[in-house]
Amino acid sequence: MGLIKTLLFILFFYYVFKMLARLLAPFLMRYAAKKVQEKFKDQMHQQRGGFGPQEKPKKEGEVHLKSKKSSKEKINTESVGDYVDYEEVE
Repeated sequence: MGLIKTLLFILFFYYVFKMLARLLAPFLMRYAAKKVQEKFKDQMHQQRGGFGPQEKPKKEGEVHLKSKKSSKEKINTESVGDYVDYEEVE
């Protein structure tokens, strides 16, 4: 008798879980899609140099320059590798 009760409980919870999954899946998918869309939008703003939440947009005609920090050390091009001259063989 205990085995039959256990199997019935397992089947009951399986079907309840299945029904809840069908009801909640669309909401979860919409939530996940919205999060991915927001992440993509933030990445596009960063890539295009858009304004973040803390920056306010500049007025039209206002000039703002962003300078990159340049390293004072020169890269040693001699240690990068050897140049091999080659000829094409027909």
